[in-house]
Amino acid sequence: MTKPQKNEMNDRGTNVLSSHLAGCQKMEMRQTRRGWLQECCGCEAKTEFKYFIGDTQVFHSLEDAGCCCRTFCMPCHPYEMTVKELNTEAEVITVDRPFRCAVGCCKCCCYQEAFIKSGGTDLGSVKETCWFCVPSMKVYDHQDELLYIVHAPTCCGGCVVNCCAEGNPCCGKGCCKQSFRIYPGDAGSTDGDAPYLGVIMKKPKSAMTEIFTDADAFEVDFPKDATNDQKGIIMGVGIFINSVFFEGDSTEDGG
Repeated sequence: MTKPQKNEMNDRGTNVLSSHLAGCQKMEMRQTRRGWLQECCGCEAKTEFKYFIGDTQVFHSLEDAGCCCRTFCMPCHPYEMTVKELNTEAEVITVDRPFRCAVGCCKCCCYQEAFIKSGGTDLGSVKETCWFCVPSMKVYDHQDELLYIVHAPTCCGGCVVNCCAEGNPCCGKGCCKQSFRIYPGDAGSTDGDAPYLGVIMKKPKSAMTEIFTDADAFEVDFPKDATNDQKGIIMGVGIFINSVFFEGDSTEDGG
């Protein structure tokens, strides 16, 4: 990984956000099996996540969206998800994702986007960019300044997703892993082996979980010099990636 760009941004989020994410370099987001019977009957359950730093659960979140929206508009349905501190229920971040029409294997309009807040204060946003075959998005701070470019690792001159970037996809350590790499916003090139700052990695899950639910697990490696607010934004990006590319029968599969 390359040395991250310097960004002087004071903490705007809640004290809970700052207290937990200060010094945190890695977090795991585990989607629960909530509503597995409901999903077996063809109805999408509300998305619920538990958040771990090391082996300790620190946060939890539950999607706020109507049943009809989840069932008929997945994966482009609007929702709000508030990440709360375990036990105290204090807000960490809130992700607000408006409705946007989905497109198949490319995107030139109707870009998916989400806005991340903390304690009622804007932290930033994530927005899709024009792409073909390789889903790509840009991450902005509260002043709409570009922070990061996020997309799956690529090969063949950036034309296709590199399925072997995390190891052999058929066996071994790369099996069932799908990653979105976090690149500097001012990077000249983000293709191939271009240096990156962090990773949002979808991890393998058990066969039973795969068969009966769409529950996912993500490992988030934050950029080393990211502020607490920027880490909060990246948490929101992880929630956004799950809802756009891995919920329901998404046609915008991230690889």
